[in-house]
Amino acid sequence: MRTVLVTGPGGAGRTTVAAATALAAARTGRRVLVLSTDPADSLGAALGTTTGAEPGEAAPGLWAARTDSGAHFRVELLALQESAGSALDLLGANRLAAEELTELPGSEQFALLRALRACGEARGTAGAYDLVVVDLPPLHAALAALALPEQLRRYLRRLLPPERQAARALRPMLAQLAGVPMPAQWLYETAARRDGELAAVEALLADPGTSVRLVAEPGPAAAEALRTARTGLALFGLDVESVTANRILPRDSPDTWLATLAAQQHKCLTEWTEEYGAGRPATPVREVRHLGGDPRGPADLDALGADGALAVGPVRADRADPRHVEDRIAEDGFLVWHLPLPGAVKEELGLVRRGDELVLDAGPFRRILPLPSALRRCDVSGAGLTGGVLKVRFTPDPGLWPKTT
Repeated sequence: MRTVLVTGPGGAGRTTVAAATALAAARTGRRVLVLSTDPADSLGAALGTTTGAEPGEAAPGLWAARTDSGAHFRVELLALQESAGSALDLLGANRLAAEELTELPGSEQFALLRALRACGEARGTAGAYDLVVVDLPPLHAALAALALPEQLRRYLRRLLPPERQAARALRPMLAQLAGVPMPAQWLYETAARRDGELAAVEALLADPGTSVRLVAEPGPAAAEALRTARTGLALFGLDVESVTANRILPRDSPDTWLATLAAQQHKCLTEWTEEYGAGRPATPVREVRHLGGDPRGPADLDALGADGALAVGPVRADRADPRHVEDRIAEDGFLVWHLPLPGAVKEELGLVRRGDELVLDAGPFRRILPLPSALRRCDVSGAGLTGGVLKVRFTPDPGLWPKTT
């Protein structure tokens, strides 16, 4: 199963591109699901139908759905309340009823993660989709949501380490010895269940069949947004399948005003093609023409993808983990960890060693990377940004490094 995550700057037409991408794939005979996170049903407006929480057929071979973050929030909170029922009763708490619950900020992200987990669990089952196209929120919100599984799993492991869970028979005795109540069994069970769910989302995002399609309307503001997005996506190990330049105006318009805008667009397109095409692997820039109005319905979506610009190809054979450790001990006495960060700016980078982890800041993004085993026995001795790759030098610690004879 292929999964294509579509995002871009707000107002760039990412929902329309997601719908057209899904429809173009369905026209080739594949079973396709297009999923949106927009409660306003902009996906339904583009498809010319109404979408709901359950997938509905929008065209032959194409099903569409959108997440219901409010319903997801109520179900999850009521389930948590039920699990903690004994503790709440001891405290004399008045339980909340479903009809008085209103979702809190951030619930959209968790509803998205649940939908992604469901897609991952469906892989390999009867009736599974060949392609899932996900219309994500705008760039910054999308990256925050995609980074959540790894972040939350780390918090769970630190706050409730499973290896320290005491056997049920020993818990009353340990509580007496410690003088404080031990965490309830349901807390560990809930943490283990959540960890498994988050791991399933992580597996989907790390799968070679999952990629990101960036959508932007060429211009100075979009160029800066894409630069930041490429850095963030690379930091979190997400593959950029293509950049879709949306709403491209014709070059030969007789209208002076339109001709000026078109010239600006095509200048930006040339810069994008040179920049993204120079990467390893190269990222294609695909043009989608302006239809002269907001696309509505299958006919307009077919027109957007008529020249194959929105086609979803096979899994890239050259995709691999770009991070690697270069052994330069024999020549220079150190190891180098290569961390690709295309578009990164030196002044926006931050690097801190914390135990067996590396805390890496790149612009507005932060990721905590576990060190490969060999680097855990080394000290950080320097770092440099060259050609979009952060190269971190590690010098072996004499007290930890194996001695050669």
